[in-house]
Amino acid sequence: MEAAVAQDIGTSAGLAAMLAEHRPQLIRFFTSRTGDAAEAEDVVQEIWLHVARAGGGPIAHPLAYLHRVGMNITLDRLRERRRRERREQGWTDATTATAGNQAVDEAPSPLAVAEGRERIRALGAAIDKLPPGAARVFRRHKLDGLSHAEIAAELGISRSAVEKHIAVALRHLREALE
Repeated sequence: MEAAVAQDIGTSAGLAAMLAEHRPQLIRFFTSRTGDAAEAEDVVQEIWLHVARAGGGPIAHPLAYLHRVGMNITLDRLRERRRRERREQGWTDATTATAGNQAVDEAPSPLAVAEGRERIRALGAAIDKLPPGAARVFRRHKLDGLSHAEIAAELGISRSAVEKHIAVALRHLREALE
């Protein structure tokens, strides 16, 4: 009779019974290894899952087997945590600016955003007040991206005239924005 009980201990049902019997000891053991009782509980739960899926023949030292399975799970969790930390650190390093050892928010302040919008409005108003020829050439060159030669051909004027219109426009804009 004892041989049948001993052989049953190494099977999946026997491992589950041994796990239930030694659960408090296993939780203490894995708490000492992980430093976290909640994580130790998770490890023991994963051991349950492993035992439920396990197939194969009887196991000679079932308690040692449960410890080994739990240590493998603990090591897998530790490796995954380290990979995640490296990945998160890489992401932080790539997306966060630092000054010294302090993280710096590179987003403009609300005041800078408001000032930028005001400056854009002032620039738009100044462009609207340009002399007609300078305004047309400036818009085609700076806003539409045409070259001096393309503007000259389109408007039927010389490249020199295009350059003069742009110089007039820039002078007016500089004066208006100062």
